[in-house]
Amino acid sequence: MEPASPRLEDLWACLQGMVPAALSTCAADGTPNITFISQVYYVDPAHVAISHQFFNKTHRNVRENPLACAMMLDPRTLQGYRLGLRFDHSESSGSLFESMSLQLQAIASHAGMADVFRLRAADVYRVLRIERIDGFTRLSTPPPSELPSRLFVPEDVERLRLCAERLNRAESLNDLLETALQLLDDVLQFRYVLILLADERNGKLFTIASRGYPENGVGSEVGFGEGLIGMVARSRRALRLSAIDHSLRYARAAREQAQAVAGAEAVCREIPFPGLPGAAAQIAVPLVTRGRLVGVVAVESTDPLAFMPREDTMLTIVAAQLATGIEQLGREADESAASSPARAESRPPVARRTRRFCFYRQDDCVFVDGDYLIRNVPGRILWRLLSEHREKGRVEFTNRELRMDAWIGLPEYKDNLESRLILLRKRMEQKCPDVRLVARGRGRFALEADAAIELSEKPG
Repeated sequence: MEPASPRLEDLWACLQGMVPAALSTCAADGTPNITFISQVYYVDPAHVAISHQFFNKTHRNVRENPLACAMMLDPRTLQGYRLGLRFDHSESSGSLFESMSLQLQAIASHAGMADVFRLRAADVYRVLRIERIDGFTRLSTPPPSELPSRLFVPEDVERLRLCAERLNRAESLNDLLETALQLLDDVLQFRYVLILLADERNGKLFTIASRGYPENGVGSEVGFGEGLIGMVARSRRALRLSAIDHSLRYARAAREQAQAVAGAEAVCREIPFPGLPGAAAQIAVPLVTRGRLVGVVAVESTDPLAFMPREDTMLTIVAAQLATGIEQLGREADESAASSPARAESRPPVARRTRRFCFYRQDDCVFVDGDYLIRNVPGRILWRLLSEHREKGRVEFTNRELRMDAWIGLPEYKDNLESRLILLRKRMEQKCPDVRLVARGRGRFALEADAAIELSEKPG
């Protein structure tokens, strides 16, 4: 009995761009053309898509003669597959086009080619047949049962249920963030995780929590539209990238060619991937609740084939729960603060050392002992707390009074105050642990100091 023909959905590893595919087309007069393409995109069990970007000859050929052939390799085994294709239609808008364009722009942004790499259209092909090409290499090919599965399994439902229950039990925003990091690592097996919150006023995302990295990245920033995470924030669409190093090599080769032809000014600076050096796969999902962007959660891996639709789906489900929790717990903290007035208490510091804080008025930056600490709204918050502590001996404060302080400049709607305080607290733990913010109930906190504090201001 002959083995069944492979299904397109079984060729997921071939469709990640790790090994370029060879696409063969033919003009109306019979002239053949073969070109290598970076990726064949999965559309549905009967269709694939190819980006119309630079391949003008291929684009013209399939309009004269719609038949084509794609040769692909499984990067795990080098097993060959041949797809018989027929050009169906071209899309320059819609969900498929936007997804392919977003993926292209994310890679282009990292390579400094955002203004060069533009998707013109997504050419959609019907898959007429799939042939397994045996003996393409001399390597032995393991049977499909021995290769890792990328299918959603019943155990995944139980994992997601556990995540939902644990996230719902969080009683504070900080507790929610720490619980989310632990669940994503221990339960869903995402070893490298970044949670960034949105500062829409400044068009940036700031990292508020991370896990798995040798250095804590809390406080690092990504602009909207910069790289994978910035693109996801701007578009509010989830994005998964596999075999990133292969895609970047292609983009960098195009970058070098553009520089050789038009000079260095023809390209923009290259943007490093945040977090994990040498990341080979990423998923980034927007945190959106009630139509508002709260932030982005991103996971990374050094395995270029670590993330497939299964992981994408699970992270998206958890992200929706996380976004709702961030919104709700931030609001509850504000409501609790309204009925809890601050007390003006002073406590003599145990002066083990002196911490010298300097505030730069031009860009609202705060430095401690000559090192950068925080800026923007969190910087103004810290400076107000330190000033009140020095001038009035105050120890306890509330979210409500910070919100009503015009100098701090919080936006009137959805100011993310609680998340800014968490960011400030974590940065102080890193840079000056003997001067800290300590929670005293929802919407209230204290400034505690085990060091003498000196304050100074500079214009810029």
